Amino acid sequence: MLKEKSTKLHLLLLVVVLAVLIWSLIKPNGYLIWTMEALPAIVALIILLATYKRFRLTTLSYFIIALLSITTFIGAHYTYTKVPFFNWLKDHFELNRNHYDRFGHFLKGLLAIVLREITIRKTPLKKGPWLTAITLSYILAISALYEIIEWLASIISKGGKASEEFLGSQGDRWDAQWDMSLTFLGAILALLFLSKLHNKLLKKKNVDID
Repeated sequence: MLKEKSTKLHLLLLVVVLAVLIWSLIKPNGYLIWTMEALPAIVALIILLATYKRFRLTTLSYFIIALLSITTFIGAHYTYTKVPFFNWLKDHFELNRNHYDRFGHFLKGLLAIVLREITIRKTPLKKGPWLTAITLSYILAISALYEIIEWLASIISKGGKASEEFLGSQGDRWDAQWDMSLTFLGAILALLFLSKLHNKLLKKKNVDID
């Protein structure tokens, strides 16, 4: 009964994500930048669907993945520097940039919970300081890799419009450092506030966390 309920919730999350994906494809700011931004999330969703029956994650992990996917598809549609609500915030509070990019990177820190779950279930590591340290290391490594990919895209395209929008630096030379720092902060807060809930959900799946 509990498994059926969680399956229905997972299906609902998938439907919402696919609806946002379809919306984001309709007249985006540009199809090249859309592909560059959305492709990683699409690949991740395909992998999750392919492995759902044999490696089902907790509902918390799927909720986080759905939230990050939606954030990504919204950013891909408008580009991260032109999301309307954050443009309004920029104008209303006289900010120096559209902060959707920073908001998105902060939310990416939530991925720490997903990485924590995979580590617990697929390695000898269990809950404790080493698990936290390894999970935060994963987050920093992934964040750094993404910044390197953005930099390489800029080099390959020789600073074209699409690469500038993909970078989303908005003239800030410390943008990469800000992005990584915010992702790291998001990961710390996610582990601090969500680990207990995550442990309960893992125990319900009969996962040994101790």
